[in-house]
Amino acid sequence: MTLKSGVLDPQGKAVRHALGALGVDGVGDVRQGKFIEIDLAESDPERARESVEDMCKRLLANTVIEDYVIEIGG
Repeated sequence: MTLKSGVLDPQGKAVRHALGALGVDGVGDVRQGKFIEIDLAESDPERARESVEDMCKRLLANTVIEDYVIEIGG
């Protein structure tokens, strides 16, 4: 999950500043986010996606200010 475009990201700005202080050139913008890994007892990928989508909307993401991406792996 990352903050939506236009939402102030002070952690991302701090990382960008620190990279510049380290001499790293060419970094235009940095967005800070979080990664959540969930192990589901579901074999159907579409049902797993629907379940995680529901979790994101109800609890895991603040959909007013955050975007999220769901990846189903094996």
